[in-house]
Amino acid sequence: MEWSFRTAEELTAALRAGEVTSVELTDEAITRIERDDKAINAICVPDFDRARAAARGADQARSRGEDRPLLGIPVTVKESYNIAGLPTTWGMPQHRDHVPDEDAVQVSRLRAAGAVVLGKTNVPLGLQDIQSFNEIHGTTNNPWDHGRTPGGSSGGSAAALACGFGALSIGSDLAGSLRTPAHFCGVYAHKPTLGLVANRGMVAPSAPALPVDLDLAVVGPMARSARDLTLLLDVMAGPDPLTFGVAHHLRLPPARHERLRDFRVLVLDEHPLIATGSAVRAGVNRVADALVDGGAHVERHSPLLPDLAEAGTLYSQLLVSGSVARFPVESYDRLRTRAAGLSADDRSLDAARLRAMVFSHRDWLQANNRRELHRHGWRQLFAEFDAVVCPITPTPAFPHDHTPNPMERRIDIEGAEYPYFDQLVWAGLPTMPGLPATAVPAGRSPEGLPVGVQLIGPMFEDRTPLRLAELLEREIGGFRAPE
Repeated sequence: MEWSFRTAEELTAALRAGEVTSVELTDEAITRIERDDKAINAICVPDFDRARAAARGADQARSRGEDRPLLGIPVTVKESYNIAGLPTTWGMPQHRDHVPDEDAVQVSRLRAAGAVVLGKTNVPLGLQDIQSFNEIHGTTNNPWDHGRTPGGSSGGSAAALACGFGALSIGSDLAGSLRTPAHFCGVYAHKPTLGLVANRGMVAPSAPALPVDLDLAVVGPMARSARDLTLLLDVMAGPDPLTFGVAHHLRLPPARHERLRDFRVLVLDEHPLIATGSAVRAGVNRVADALVDGGAHVERHSPLLPDLAEAGTLYSQLLVSGSVARFPVESYDRLRTRAAGLSADDRSLDAARLRAMVFSHRDWLQANNRRELHRHGWRQLFAEFDAVVCPITPTPAFPHDHTPNPMERRIDIEGAEYPYFDQLVWAGLPTMPGLPATAVPAGRSPEGLPVGVQLIGPMFEDRTPLRLAELLEREIGGFRAPE
């Protein structure tokens, strides 16, 4: 029997029943990687010897009567997480030889739960792209069409899951880096509420692994089923033991509802700053139809929805103002000169990003104050709705584009070209206020490419969009292996 595309939940049941061993699961996963990954290039740092040793240890633990949440389950880890003894480069050539001596807190939690780590998955340079390619590890291809990207920056993890290279993976998300690859590869991902999951050790090479609170950025689970997302989130969630974990214990509230017909859902498929491609619109509508058929209360408009145009601009400002904070002074001076040359009438997202690159502290505080007003607006909306369904990006996976300057790239939407990074506005919708969002498969494009949507939920009520994802999986289906 082949186990590679079974869910972690199914594998756990089989392990408990004695139908398979962790050694057998691990050997099958490694065989599949060695056979199939030459065409995909998802696993950039294999760790097969230690994986086999961990699998033997898991089987021995089970024989002693132990039973942990992920005991014996093969998993992968995004390259950007520190794993002791393995390189962490973020795709940056100058850090090719950087090898940390301590696991990231989430890698430690995976191991404590009994997971078998197969290796690390590919990322873009500095985690700063919607694709996954770099000079060190090369290009990761989309399993559905090798001429297209699997997304980024957790593209290697999404591609690995789609190919059966392990049952689970962990990634990170600042600009859709969990959700976009899930959408492009036909798998599941969950962007947790900001601050819910400790991120220590998911840090750029040579930087100390400190327990810091990051703005916008989170780490989270990826899987081939909605229930597996919940299983992995329960392993990952909780404060860092060096900070809030000293005094706080996590207890997530249950999902607001258990039945589809009890959910109140707002469905969005149009954004004022960018068009929505027909394939993605069809995916949103497929989910909306399933909700209606299941008896859920569905609306297409609400006066409670925060202004999407302002949200997109504000997200872009917060995103780039943080990313350039460590630029050399001479680079900052050049950016300031460019920003000063902008027309006062230029309200494009490109202009907003450029201006934000030279934000003063006062400018950032004003933007943050506007964010708090949006957060309050979302609280009011979630008093009337339980979830929001909307796109993750405007299109399915696009062809590889390695144009060196991303600002020169364009995204094609139904024959119209848009600046490359404008496609982030949908992913940024829940990111800017720090809301949880679950990416779920929602069908295929006419070309056979996966299409996903995101389910946005109330802050710290992560189980609500996760439960809705599980119910939708029953109604419209979920992961399907590439043909």
